[in-house]
Amino acid sequence: MARVLAVANQKGGVAKTTSVSSLGAALTELGQRVLLVDLDPQACLTFSLGLDPDALELSVHDVLLGRLSAGLVVLRTADGSDLLPATIELAGCEAVLLSRTGREHVLRLALAEIVDDYDFVLVDCPPSLGVLTINGLTAADEVVIPLQCETLSHRGVGQLLDTVHDVRRLTNPRLRVRGVLPTLFDGRTAHSRAVLADVAARYQIRVLEPPVARSVRFAEAPGIGRSILTTAARSKGAHAYREHARAIAGLGPTALSGAAAPALLAGRRSRARLIGEGELVGPGRAGERLVAAGLDDLALDDVGLDEVVLDEGDLADDLDDGLVVDDLVDGGLAVDRGGATGVATGSAKAIRQVRAALSRSGR
Repeated sequence: MARVLAVANQKGGVAKTTSVSSLGAALTELGQRVLLVDLDPQACLTFSLGLDPDALELSVHDVLLGRLSAGLVVLRTADGSDLLPATIELAGCEAVLLSRTGREHVLRLALAEIVDDYDFVLVDCPPSLGVLTINGLTAADEVVIPLQCETLSHRGVGQLLDTVHDVRRLTNPRLRVRGVLPTLFDGRTAHSRAVLADVAARYQIRVLEPPVARSVRFAEAPGIGRSILTTAARSKGAHAYREHARAIAGLGPTALSGAAAPALLAGRRSRARLIGEGELVGPGRAGERLVAAGLDDLALDDVGLDEVVLDEGDLADDLDDGLVVDDLVDGGLAVDRGGATGVATGSAKAIRQVRAALSRSGR
């Protein structure tokens, strides 16, 4: 039987839908059978996966009102997961369900017909605490709370946790809170970390690692109808969601993730290996982002950039696909990458040549 995870936060703009689509794609990559359920009348999940909600004749609305079984409405997405899509009709569903006995259990009963066909079901709850969200929580084994790492973003967490408490008491005693999923994380400031520490202490709730970095790649993905795991497969955001998917599936972290990264990255590594892993060490001013994506054809050997020495340290930035230059150090560059810090050294000529190559590539 599938594990059902509800992704919920009544505050909008916290990357809730992005988290559902990305986790779904990551679990599918791991060979899991995944069903996504769009419970938001705005149908953002449906649209972001390449479907036009206005063109759909059948949706989860028909399932919740008992007109059709869920199996007749499920669609296959380009990312390989299945989807119970939403349309704007879902906006009127709450009013209809309010007058029905057992309204909180409608989704759970509908999913019971197909749940054995999947390993995981991810429910994208609407940004409210109404009947649809209660249905998502009642059907779920766990709830994940995406949280934008800004001061005002956690104000609704307490209300959601109160609702979870009521759901446990009245409709779903097995529901547990998996934790807060930090999204739109900006590692350049201490503010994001401070917000997460405050949330963890205030609500005694687990903060899931790694945080998902803020990136324009997330905004670009829905226009293509795919998740970021396809549109920016090597980005920091894609990596973070893959790590969360592995944790959800009960698998260990990948070799260069989490707390193990500094130890695994320690030591000298050749230029060839750096290029092979998609990492680029180049010159720049303090605080300048150097992006590696799409630069595999840049032959660093040709410009004589030296090896990199990586030592354990704090990650100063969490920007996708790149390195952040902290400062010039003895003719080299202090950089942060993958949870470890280090210094890339090279001749002044090499530094100039790499900068020119970066400029020509448009990065």
